[in-house]
Amino acid sequence: MSSNEAGQLGLATWRKASFCASGECVEVAQQDGVIILRDSVQPQGNMLHYAAREWRSFVGTIKAGELDGLDS
Repeated sequence: MSSNEAGQLGLATWRKASFCASGECVEVAQQDGVIILRDSVQPQGNMLHYAAREWRSFVGTIKAGELDGLDS
């Protein structure tokens, strides 16, 4: 990631679940139609980027319970 990209991501509004008490959480932001995920413990580390439609599909799958039976 270039320093310019890092600076732009610094302007993103990062959110995490309200029940994240431990501080070790996944944070999410939206920028330019892209959903970005990062580790709250290592905010400058690797980030995952998804198109908004991919993210909506993933969240819809979770809300529908389609992943409830997966083994860990």
